[in-house]
Amino acid sequence: MSETKINNQLLHLVIGGELACVDPQNCEFKDLDEVDFVGAFGTYAEARAAWKGAAQRTVDNAHMRYFVIHAHKLLDPATEKKDG
Repeated sequence: MSETKINNQLLHLVIGGELACVDPQNCEFKDLDEVDFVGAFGTYAEARAAWKGAAQRTVDNAHMRYFVIHAHKLLDPATEKKDG
């Protein structure tokens, strides 16, 4: 009998766009219609790789920023300690 391995999917979203900052502590997207949705990923490692690729493609624009959103923490705060 083979064992079935259960993988817990931890949803991560990668988004980015040009920021408009009053100061470094108060930034928001310049145009929400232009936010780049890179994708949804089941692991942090996949999300980080996508984030890194998107950030590297836009390195010449100092106002562009990409973010990894730990969506699984928003859906189920109890998963916070499972992220890696």
